[in-house]
Amino acid sequence: MKIILPSLAAVALLALTACDNKKEPEVVSSVSADPQAAEIAKRAPVELPPAIKADVTFRCNPGNSLAFVTFFDGDKQVLVKTEKTGTPTKLVAAEAGQPFTAEGGYELSGTPKGATLTLPGKGKLTCKA
Repeated sequence: MKIILPSLAAVALLALTACDNKKEPEVVSSVSADPQAAEIAKRAPVELPPAIKADVTFRCNPGNSLAFVTFFDGDKQVLVKTEKTGTPTKLVAAEAGQPFTAEGGYELSGTPKGATLTLPGKGKLTCKA
């Protein structure tokens, strides 16, 4: 009995070493592989839109008019509205610190505390928050 037990263990180990253990184990999943995974991996990373930095109502002179301006983080984009419920116009700057511009004669330079705003048909306005 003493000899049989170790020899059975040796035979079992010999049988296990004969197996080809170098194969990858089979992975079972309830989710099928994504057919577009390779295409998605090749795409450029997506840049998130900037967060809102400040939403300001400016009182502008001459004319004592209002301008509603939304400043964004990164200082490269603002939205300008001349009416509270009006359609916003997107003004962009090439680099932070440069004036924001848009087609049609829109230009804004300044900060959320005070700015100079040029609007088509109204000219240059000096604005304070």
